[in-house]
Amino acid sequence: MASYADVLQYLSSLDYPAEKDDVVREAEREGAPPDVLKALRALPPVDYANGTEVARSAGIEAAPEVGRSQRAAQTRDKHNRVSQHLRGI
Repeated sequence: MASYADVLQYLSSLDYPAEKDDVVREAEREGAPPDVLKALRALPPVDYANGTEVARSAGIEAAPEVGRSQRAAQTRDKHNRVSQHLRGI
């Protein structure tokens, strides 16, 4: 499976905003492997503002090093985006 870094690597010289066809064409030009091209060809046909938006739309995880148990714990924490000192308020 393609990684977030792989997608960004093969799109580093692309000018944004870019359409899906431009994204796929750039990855092909840069010699992207088949798994990256497959993920990019499955993108919705919209304009993309940057590489991060492309990777997210392709369903590629930004942090594959985070394990399932840690991800589950983060999901259960209802205040995972609130500073610790604000949680009691």
